[in-house]
Order: sequence, then structure tokens, then C-alpha cells
Amino acid sequence: MKIVLAQPRGFCAGVVRAIEIVERALEKYGPPVYVRHEIVHNRHVVESLKAKGARFIEELREAPPGALTIFSAHGVSRKVEDEARLMALPTIDATCPLVTKVHNESRRYVAQGRILVVIGHAGHPEIEGTLGQIEGKAHLVQNEQDVDGLAIAPDAPVAYVTQTTLSVDDTRGVIAALNRRFSDIQGPETRNICYATQHRQTAVRELARVADVIVVVGARNSSNSTRLREIGEQAGLPSYLVADGGEIDPQWFRGVNVVGVTAGASAPEVLVDDVVEALKRIAPSDVSVLDGPEESVSFRLPAELAL
Repeated sequence: MKIVLAQPRGFCAGVVRAIEIVERALEKYGPPVYVRHEIVHNRHVVESLKAKGARFIEELREAPPGALTIFSAHGVSRKVEDEARLMALPTIDATCPLVTKVHNESRRYVAQGRILVVIGHAGHPEIEGTLGQIEGKAHLVQNEQDVDGLAIAPDAPVAYVTQTTLSVDDTRGVIAALNRRFSDIQGPETRNICYATQHRQTAVRELARVADVIVVVGARNSSNSTRLREIGEQAGLPSYLVADGGEIDPQWFRGVNVVGVTAGASAPEVLVDDVVEALKRIAPSDVSVLDGPEESVSFRLPAELAL
């Protein structure tokens, strides 16, 4: 059996930065530190940080008075920021800089008097944070049908932003529907879309050209990992989302010659290695890596944690 790894795969720069923020905060201030929501959507990452002294909470009231609190990579609403100030909680913001860019764009469009449309998944923490960063009403759309249902005049000034874990391909149809519907509309350039999401989706499509089965390493509550599995299925291949090698089912690979393996942006490479070892136990395997872009993006840490 041949195992082919996608390139790129796994951690993106925003995830690397968020995890490093928690680790450095633990080193500098000592445990425990409190993190609102999972720092990234991966159980293995969360458990590893718990073992070092991080405590994960969903509401700020769960943090003791004066406890250092970190906002996750997904970003938070202004209400959460205000609540932290009222509680006098010292905070460090681990929001991905690309998510922060979406927040800033949203506020700029609203300040220009435009009606804001946010493209994304209802209930996703990034979307909740983005909607909560905007003064006044914003409209959430998840698909082209939602665009048709918007109660906005066709000639009204409109602007849109998108969830960062959606790629250009994911949003193309919705953006086209918005442009058909509204005569005065603005939105970010496609180069402002999250590079990591686009790269990983493109890599899965390339993987589907050579593989018989696709395995995506990632968490089930990870939007970008779930999308990678869907892309494999859309290419006509059996595609499976697994947390680690323990979830590999040998039945999936009967008669299979080539297994394609990739990982979502919040899945560490150690879990990819675990899956590869599980596959090798099923059949003797050669491992290769597809050609793909080498990512060199990195984001600076908050000033209080910089070396």
C-alpha cells in the first residue's frame, strides 16, 4: 500500500501562535491560566495544554477573580471583552491575526454606512465573535438561498466579509449571488482570504487525483477539517475524518492501493504520524509527500509574551 501525504497539511500560523501564547503564558506567569473556549479545535492539543496547567472555560465567570485569561484563536465579541474589563481579569488575546483583520474590515464597512453581510456557519465561535464586534445589525448568510432571503433593498450600500475557515472556493457561489442581488456592494479581495484554508483544500484536490481513499486528521468540531473530508467525497473518493490512529478502521482499506492523508489546520503533525503508523500496521506501506507550497507565514506574539 502507498501512503501519500498532502502538502501543506496541519497547523497554520494562527494555530501555532495561539498554542505558543498559552505555553508562554504558563511559563511566564505560572499555572493555572484560563482559556475561554478551546484555544483551537483539537482535543489532543487541548489535553496537552491542560496537562501543563491550562484551564478551559466557556464563560468568564468560571475564572477566579484576577485570573489570567486568554481569548482563543477564534476571536471574541466586544461583550466578552467588556465583561473581562468589568471583572478586572487580566487578558491576553490569542485571536488569529487574520480573524482580527476581518473584525477591522467589518467595522470599517459599517463606519462607511454599509449594511454588513457575514458569510459563515451559524454558531461557529469565529462567527459569534465577528458578529459581536460590530455596532448595530449584521446579516449572516450560509448559502445562496440565504442571500435571496435578505430583507435589504437591491440598491442599498452593502459590504460582505467571510469566515476565515472558508476558502475562495467555499464562498464563490455566495459572493456571486450577493453581486447579482446588490448594485452597490464591496468585499475583501480574494488575496485577503485565509491562505491556510485555501492551500489545504487545494492540496486535498491534488491528493484526490492519485489516491483511492482520503483520510483527514482533525476534530469533528473543526470546520476546516470537516470541509477537507467533504472535498474528498465530492471528488468521488471514500473520505474519513479521524482524530488519531486509534480511529482507523482496517475495513476502509481492503483492496486499496493508495491512501491519501491530510490534516486540518488545528491538527498537529504528531497525529498525522500516528495515523501513518496505524496504516502501516494494516499493510506494509511506502510513504511519500505530494508537491505543494511550503508555508513560511508567521505571526508575532503579543508584546507581553515576546522574548
